[in-house]
Amino acid sequence: MHANAELIHHFYSAFQRRDGEAMAACYHPQARFSDPVFPALQGSEVGDMWRMLTRRAADLALSFDQVEADERAGRAHWVARYTFGATGRAVVNDIQAAFVFRDGRILEHTDRFDLWRWSRQALGAQGWLLGWSPLMHNAVRAQAAKGLAAFRSKAV
Repeated sequence: MHANAELIHHFYSAFQRRDGEAMAACYHPQARFSDPVFPALQGSEVGDMWRMLTRRAADLALSFDQVEADERAGRAHWVARYTFGATGRAVVNDIQAAFVFRDGRILEHTDRFDLWRWSRQALGAQGWLLGWSPLMHNAVRAQAAKGLAAFRSKAV
């Protein structure tokens, strides 16, 4: 197995243990992360996002597979099952991840998932009716950014 594939396994194994510190240590100092909720995180924001999510994840169950990597890039598929704290609703989020590596660490990480599907599960009727709209996407992103900023201000 290539060392970068081992890094991906280490990353998701840490996620399964809810070890945000170990996840953050997998990233290059100049890391960039993007997904439909957090579209443009950089540097220490990336690790702080995982620290925040793992600390909040009371009932997270995570599985991963299809890990492939070479010297430059990699990918994986992962599924997170958890209760969305704001509504108490069950969520199953199916995600495709893409990675770019530098110096044995993750430089770029992009997660792709259906935000409308997520919003229908997490938000119920409101997500079903409006989860497809840019207005709802922006509201979800704004709330997530607010949560991360609050987490970071307390972590300092």
